Amino acid sequence: MFPETISTDRLRFERLCHETVDAIEYHQVCSHHEPGIDEVTRYLPWDTHQTVAETAEYLDSLESQWQDRTRAEYLIRPKPGEDGAGDIAGSGGLIVDWETRTGKPAIWLRKRFWGRGYSAERALAMLALAFDRLDLDLVAIPVQDRNDRSRRAVETYVERFGGQYDGRIRNSTVRPGGAVVDHHRYTVTKAQYRERVGESSVTFGP
Repeated sequence: MFPETISTDRLRFERLCHETVDAIEYHQVCSHHEPGIDEVTRYLPWDTHQTVAETAEYLDSLESQWQDRTRAEYLIRPKPGEDGAGDIAGSGGLIVDWETRTGKPAIWLRKRFWGRGYSAERALAMLALAFDRLDLDLVAIPVQDRNDRSRRAVETYVERFGGQYDGRIRNSTVRPGGAVVDHHRYTVTKAQYRERVGESSVTFGP
């Protein structure tokens, strides 16, 4: 169902699970040990990890969702030739609603990897996964209100792939701390993607 690896021009995606990363290593980049983590997680749906046990439980949950075919989550590592090649740059994934045949991509990057255009490259990987591999009908990208940096990035690649802005969804979700927030919703259909992309350069591993 989900490929174990995905490859783009500059990035390698590998399944995020206990087999591919040690919980202690992943905890280092998800906790206060990581420089700039508070800024990184400001608009993410999770708070910084407090313990290695919390990180291990998170990996457990990702493995369960993978088996249930509801979520594919990947480590992102820059390829050789990139600064920080082989290091964990962050993670990206796709949450799948099979009933509506919709995928919802997600990404977070360590601050040292910001400003390289990796978000757009990850977007291409997740769109290719959704449409070329899983044959979904729609990809919907939610962006929390006031997250202007992410909105600019999303608007750029949504336009590139022929998608659109659907509007603001009020009281869309609850933050980990309990705050109720709005989201802006962007979508790309399979037809829009195929018209703009044609044959994708993204490759899938087994």
